[in-house]
Amino acid sequence: MIGSLIAKIRKDLKISKTDISKNIGVDIGHLTHIEKEERNPSHKTLKAICDNLNVPYTPLMQTYDFELTEDQKRYDVVNHIKYDSIPVFNTFNGFSKCPAEYRNATFVLKNYSSDMNPKIKPNDYMFIQCNCPLSNRDIGLFEYENKLLCRKFIIRKTDVVLRAEDDSIEDIVLTKDSNFYIIGKVLGVAKI
Repeated sequence: MIGSLIAKIRKDLKISKTDISKNIGVDIGHLTHIEKEERNPSHKTLKAICDNLNVPYTPLMQTYDFELTEDQKRYDVVNHIKYDSIPVFNTFNGFSKCPAEYRNATFVLKNYSSDMNPKIKPNDYMFIQCNCPLSNRDIGLFEYENKLLCRKFIIRKTDVVLRAEDDSIEDIVLTKDSNFYIIGKVLGVAKI
């Protein structure tokens, strides 16, 4: 996934592979292999690419080991990853031990909503893996219409649905062109 994301960013910014190659001292052929997902960049090369594209390193690094499924390619996950932004927290409540089953978590977020009740109750803490491509029925954290939502991610033949567990809340039906971003996957919840 990282190569596809690099290619998307480069194209969004209208920067050629030739320019990046010259600026960071990497062979253009190697850069082509990276963008085609045939090779992963070294951490040093990825940092140089991010510096050259003027994007933060960590959001791209978090996509390093993901290989996309056909469903993820079909809903064009790369267009729904925030590569130029990092999360903002209003408070810092300290640190949490990270249970082994959630070892890929990037941060812990307290849930204040009842939208996902009973799976995720108000005051539960959600262990989130940032920039994780979602598979069908995963629970994710999303930015949609400038709101932060926790929803189940449902992949259908022609669209994607964000679904709350609360039946009184309507599904949000998305298409490839919908403006939504995957903040991360909810790996699990705990009381802290």
